[in-house]
Formats: sequence, C-alpha cells, structure tokens
Amino acid sequence: MNIEQFYPLFLKANKVTIDSRKIGENDIFFAFSGDNFNAATLAEKAIDEGALAVIVEQSEFENKARNIFYVPSTLEFLQQLAIHHRSLLNIPFIGLTGSNGKTTTKELIHAVLSEKFNVQYTSGNLNNHIGVPLTILSVKPEHEMAVIEMGANHQKEIEFLCTISKPDFGYITNFGKAHLEGFGGFEGVIKGKSELYTYLKENHQTIVVNENDPIQVEKTEGYSPTITFGKESADYDFEAFSEDHFVGLIYQSEKAVSKLTGAYNFTNLCAAASLGLHFGISFEEIKHAVEQYTPTNMRSQVVKKEDRTLVLDTYNANPSSMTASLNNFITFEGSKTIVIGDMLELGAESEKEHQNILNLAQELKFNEIITVGKYFKAINPSDLAFESTAALIEYLQQHKIHSENILLKGSRGIALEKVIEFI
Repeated sequence: MNIEQFYPLFLKANKVTIDSRKIGENDIFFAFSGDNFNAATLAEKAIDEGALAVIVEQSEFENKARNIFYVPSTLEFLQQLAIHHRSLLNIPFIGLTGSNGKTTTKELIHAVLSEKFNVQYTSGNLNNHIGVPLTILSVKPEHEMAVIEMGANHQKEIEFLCTISKPDFGYITNFGKAHLEGFGGFEGVIKGKSELYTYLKENHQTIVVNENDPIQVEKTEGYSPTITFGKESADYDFEAFSEDHFVGLIYQSEKAVSKLTGAYNFTNLCAAASLGLHFGISFEEIKHAVEQYTPTNMRSQVVKKEDRTLVLDTYNANPSSMTASLNNFITFEGSKTIVIGDMLELGAESEKEHQNILNLAQELKFNEIITVGKYFKAINPSDLAFESTAALIEYLQQHKIHSENILLKGSRGIALEKVIEFI
C-alpha cells in the first residue's frame, strides 16, 4: 500500500484517529503499537464498528478485503499521508511555535480569523510529530485557512514539523527558558525555535515579527516579507491597557479587552490582531473575537470561587512564564497566596532556576507561598513545601487558604488543577 493508492480512500473518510476509543463511522484508524499494547489487535473490531479503513504495521493483521492495510511504519505512513494532503491544499497555513503562549496565541488567531474565514486549527495540544499530521489531515475542502501549532523540546524538531506543515506564514511567540534539558540551554532554545525562521526564509514565506523582541528583530533583520507590530514604525501599532486585571489592546483609538490576565498576553493579542488586519478583518471584528474568547484550558484563566479570585495557569511552567505570572499576580488588589509547582525538563539548570523563582516570590512578599514538587521541596525549608499535589490536598483538607486571590502555576506533570476543589 502506498500513499497515492490510499489517498482516494482517505478523501472518503470522516476523520483520521489513533485512538481506538474515538473511532466513528467512516473513520480511518491508525493502529499504533506501544510497549504494552498493540492496537492492531483491534483492527477487525474497528471495521465491524464502522471504520472505513485500518492501517497496521504487522503484516499478520492485514486483510485487504476488509480495508485493513499493512505498512512498515504507521507513524511514517501517517506523516507521509499528511505531507501528500498538504501538497494539494491551496490555502494559507500559519505555523506557530515559541517557548510560552503558543496555545493561547493559536486560539486567539483562530478566533480572529474565524470572523471572516472557515479556519481549521490544532486541537488541544496536538503539536508534535503525531499531532501536526493529524491536524493537517483534518483540513477539509471547506476550510479556507489552517493554524498549526508546533511544539518542540529538542533541536531539529521544528525543522521536521515544517517539512510536514509547510507554513506560508510563521510566528514565534518568544524565546524562553523552556525544555532547557532537551535543547541544551537557552542558546539551544533560540536555535531550535528559529528553525521556523529558516524554513520561512528558504521558501520566501511571510514572518510575523514582534519588534519589541530583540531576538525576533535580530533573526529577521533585512528579511522580507514580514508582518510587524510593536512600534510606531511597524505595520500595526497597538497600545496595551488593562481592565480589572484583564489585558486589552488599543488600535487607532479603539479598545478591545480580553478575558485573559497577564501583561504577557498582550503580544499574543497583537499577533492575532496583526494577522487579522493583514487578511482584511476589521478591528471591530477583531474586537468581537477578542472579547468573546474565553480561556478554558488552564492558561491565564481567571475563575471566581465564592468570594475569591483564582488564577489558573497549570498547563505548563518554565522560568520565563513563572516569572511573568508572579509579577502579574502581585498587582492584584487584596491578599495573595501563590501555589507554585515544580518546573520540569530544566536539566542541570533546575536547582538554580527553582531557587531564582523562590527568591522572586519572597521578594514580592506574597501573603503566603506554597510550593509543590521535589525540586522546590529540596530548596524550600518552609512547612508549606509539599512533595506532591496529593500531599498538598491532604493539607488543604484540614487548613483553608484565606487569601482573596490565589495563583496556581506549575508544570503539567504536577497537575495543580487537582487542588481547586479543595480550595
């Protein structure tokens, strides 16, 4: 079975999935093999339940009469199918990466562009070597644009994802201290993320540039075409403001306020607005999109619980985003408690970076500092340093947090959102 032979069958499918629990009528199921489970054993059952076809990588499960096809690698076949599909799509693809704010920016761009266009975009956090192909394969004839989020934790990963997604426009949200272990330090982060710039330059595509970011300016100096924001001389000049701790932007005297907290979200809003204006969307429509967008993904999300304000930012954390969150949270009026969880994948920099964050939290003089995770535990002598989220929950069942404002911020592996019901 090769891509050209299979592609007409793909065009008849409703969707492609790698999750046996989500197989629907007329779907294509890619049966990935794992260390503990071989999904190919479910191939016949998937067909019985209405799947259009199944791709397996063990020849003994092949049954061409029932559209169960053997390939040497389900992953490579998925990626090659996405590449072939992308080559036949004549719509703008916007590629997005960065250390912080990728998902929020992706959702804002989708919200803004959807005011005028039918836009497909990365679902959830499907931004890796499997998720990007799945997103591309979800693009249908009715879609007029696609927004593709690309994540990475080591060199050459963005380069590879660009060969699959082939973006016509690209934006790097920022360069921060994330995945330092995999990238080999901060300079490695810059090099790895800049692989998006390299692809766009080599293919004469458009780069979106925040002119207040010196690294973005340096890496794109002298290049054209670009879409720029951040200064009066840029294509689009926005002014920041906040309203009840929600960040907003002003364009030509018109205001739009989001439901996102944190000044660091201003550039995310600017990127989305710049792309909207570039594609002929009025600022009135952009304002509508920005004000209607409600974060529900534990990223810069403000939640009211009884008489207290909770800021949920528990999907991810690194030194850059943690610093920004703490500096934003200290501006809230009233008493403030922070619950901060370990920042993972920092490698040799871990102890130093956790100490820096603890020092910052103490300097900012929050009413209460609670830490969760073994890295913070190793450097924090306080009685409010917990080894795990479970240990914190046990504590909270006996001790109430009395502050008017509570910040929850930590890496995904710490799962701080589990404590919300105990606050």
